[in-house]
Amino acid sequence: MSYHEELEHLREQGRFRKFTPLLPQTDSYVEKNGQRLLNLSSNDYLGLAADAQLQRQFYAELGGNDDGLFLEKYGLASASSRLLSGDCPAAGLLETELATAYGRGAALLFNSGYHANIGILPALTGKRDLILSDKLNHASIHDGLRLCRATHKRFAHRDYRMLRTILEGERKKYDRVFLVSESVFSMDGDVADIAQLISLKEEFSCLLYLDEAHAVGMYGASGLGKAEELGVIDRVDCLVGTFGKAYASIGAYLICSADMRDYLINHSRSLIFTTALPPVIYGWNRFVFRKSCTLNEQRQKVAGLAERLRQELSQAGLKTAGETNIIPVVIGEDRRTVSLAQAMETEGYFILPVRPPTVPKGSSRFRLSITAGMEWSDLKDITSRICTLL
Repeated sequence: MSYHEELEHLREQGRFRKFTPLLPQTDSYVEKNGQRLLNLSSNDYLGLAADAQLQRQFYAELGGNDDGLFLEKYGLASASSRLLSGDCPAAGLLETELATAYGRGAALLFNSGYHANIGILPALTGKRDLILSDKLNHASIHDGLRLCRATHKRFAHRDYRMLRTILEGERKKYDRVFLVSESVFSMDGDVADIAQLISLKEEFSCLLYLDEAHAVGMYGASGLGKAEELGVIDRVDCLVGTFGKAYASIGAYLICSADMRDYLINHSRSLIFTTALPPVIYGWNRFVFRKSCTLNEQRQKVAGLAERLRQELSQAGLKTAGETNIIPVVIGEDRRTVSLAQAMETEGYFILPVRPPTVPKGSSRFRLSITAGMEWSDLKDITSRICTLL
């Protein structure tokens, strides 16, 4: 089958994807083709990307910098990997601040969550190791597993009895075993039972890899994620966070031991063989990380709005789930989901349809993302509009 034929097949299925240029507006709205739309497909959970005043504050601080190290701190170029000439003081300062905030031995920066998830486990595991991964983990984790020399198996989503059964039968055959899970799952908005994972990790002498991409900024007293909320940061061996969601930027980080950090610097290919981010990004990430630690009011607001909308959707008979600010509305058939998204756009809502392979076949959906720039007045008509158009 030619590329053209394969693309036509995607169109027939309702799975063809394309870019959607948008102009950002204030709060949680975007402009598309001159129309103002409520953006329900954003990961800007704390509303920081849409906070023009915050960005002006950051740039004002740059303008007031007179210590002679402006380019070292805020330069726009990198042009090399960190192990060549692309490292800069701003990266080290950010890593130190992250490690201190989490109360752990070290932090290591990656260019994105994807870079982290395809680079950490392949470096840390070998042929005598085993990786057990939740079936609904992010695609970047699954791609990382494909790069591993270790044996890897998937357990059914949040099925810790199945995980225990695998461990009982397989643990003694391997040197190291990693248990891998997201904390907040990106498409279902549900949460891993981290206490169960830790219990199994300790009972069977495993290591726990927890991807907190959709949790950092949103949970815990300082917004450090679900592990902070539960008071178990020190019991997670590899804690991955990202700056590309609630922190309104780009990049990712691993919280780990000092030895693990040094090992990855010497073995993680996605870190070694990629150009470093520019200093200005490290500067913005440090600025916004500090700011986010104080935003408990925004976190509580988002949680309240999400719970209210989820209850309303459920009471209307719509298929929804989860317990976070990510609210799935499962439609089912691909083309129907696409058509409904287009109809919702005419009503003033920007909702991208989520289809396979991002979600399992037959579960195409809306993924409604509630952010801090929203008010209930923005959300109150969504349920009735969906019900009317279905």
